[in-house]
Amino acid sequence: MKLIFHGHDQRYAVEQSLLAFFPDERPVYDPDAAEDSAATVRLTAGKTFYTAVTEIHWHGKTARGLSRTAVGDGSDPYEAERRRQKAVKLSFFKAARAVTGVTPTWGALTGIRPGKLAERFLLEGKSPRQVDRILDKTYYVAPERRQLAIETAQAGLRAKADLLPNDISLYVGIPFCPTRCAYCSFVSASVEKSFHMIEPYLDVLCREITEAAQMVKETGLRIKSFYMGGGTPTTLTAQQMDRLLTHLNRSFDLSGCVEYCIEAGRPDTITRDKLQVLLDHGADRISVNPQSLEDNVLSAIGRRHSARDIEEAMALAASMGFPHVNMDLIAGLPEDTPEGFRRTLDKCLTYGADNITVHTLALKKGSRILLEGLRIPAPEAVGEMLDYAGPTLRGHGFVPYYLYRQKYMSGSFENVGWCIPGAEGLYNIYIMEELHSILSLGAGGSTKMVDPKGNRISRVFHAKYPNEYITRPEKLRENLEAFRQFHEELLRDC
Repeated sequence: MKLIFHGHDQRYAVEQSLLAFFPDERPVYDPDAAEDSAATVRLTAGKTFYTAVTEIHWHGKTARGLSRTAVGDGSDPYEAERRRQKAVKLSFFKAARAVTGVTPTWGALTGIRPGKLAERFLLEGKSPRQVDRILDKTYYVAPERRQLAIETAQAGLRAKADLLPNDISLYVGIPFCPTRCAYCSFVSASVEKSFHMIEPYLDVLCREITEAAQMVKETGLRIKSFYMGGGTPTTLTAQQMDRLLTHLNRSFDLSGCVEYCIEAGRPDTITRDKLQVLLDHGADRISVNPQSLEDNVLSAIGRRHSARDIEEAMALAASMGFPHVNMDLIAGLPEDTPEGFRRTLDKCLTYGADNITVHTLALKKGSRILLEGLRIPAPEAVGEMLDYAGPTLRGHGFVPYYLYRQKYMSGSFENVGWCIPGAEGLYNIYIMEELHSILSLGAGGSTKMVDPKGNRISRVFHAKYPNEYITRPEKLRENLEAFRQFHEELLRDC
């Protein structure tokens, strides 16, 4: 679709709306391009209102949408930009809704964190019922999604109330997996091809841990939660994991850490010896990520294990007494069906996990699904899966506690973390709600530095690939120094 802007350049806002309504269209900014469909989006600023008008021509039909937002006092540039963006998004939404006859489940909300809006209204003193009405009447959000946004916003506010100004979370990445899943675009290396890199990778990672721990101590920061992800951390042997966690626990002061989580994502990497190492080092939470319990789906996504292997891994974890166990599922995987997804979820609910995360398949560049054109369920089928998941989980005592969306998701749906009350994965809330900084160590990591009062976020990125990570120690030190400077300035202002 050809996009023509007048008076603004709100590309991100319009492109996200374009994905929701016209998933087969891609934005074209060449005014002379020969496109059958086009949208003209105008934004003007008066003394009182920003006014946005969108006109869409699509499949021989034309529709127009208008939206106004108050200009405000103009003292906060961030707030002024938010109001301009809101006007543009709502005008495009109204035109697209009129020309297609479709109302997406998330209405006019297109961002990664739809709960942020509900959180802002709650902080302004509005009641949940008032927030629900705004999400309905202004943003056209479907009832069940309004409930998700409000409940996860409330969970975020509860977590926020327990944080101190010097709290941060720590992430360590292990970029190795037994095999690469078809949906994956993460930077991870198959152990079959990169076994020789694991030991030198751990050598560099341990040195980075030493330097990071010293920086954290000198800066006066406190580790609130620890999360090891990947890849698949349990790809490491029990001896390698013991070496790494021993060094981490000795280096960092974890006396204030309320959560110690390790992804044991693939059942074909889980053994009693490895799980015992995790327990011995203080892990109180693991995540086992089957994604599906349908053997044909597991085969389609490149897993070399069966649903029976997942059942045995969960039985082993339960017998060893982990306080919290999460399971990840994905709605919309190749070869899956609504019936198959229902069987998967129903079976997962018998395993004793107190956290179940229901993701929606995101079609990511570089994934085998796109490269090989694998057959995936239609958005309507994915909607059936999610429509079953919510009520079923609630019926078993689960509540939603974190929520986020990604680009190119089937049906423009969402990912939701569900848990038994009191079993919330705090790291997930901290990172998704951007409540405090996340110090990331290891290849492929993204360190996020958050100033919650100043509404400021900065990021630094590690080398993507293990080999590059190993050979560029200067980049690791640059990132640690950036983190130090950010927080020294932040703590001075507290």
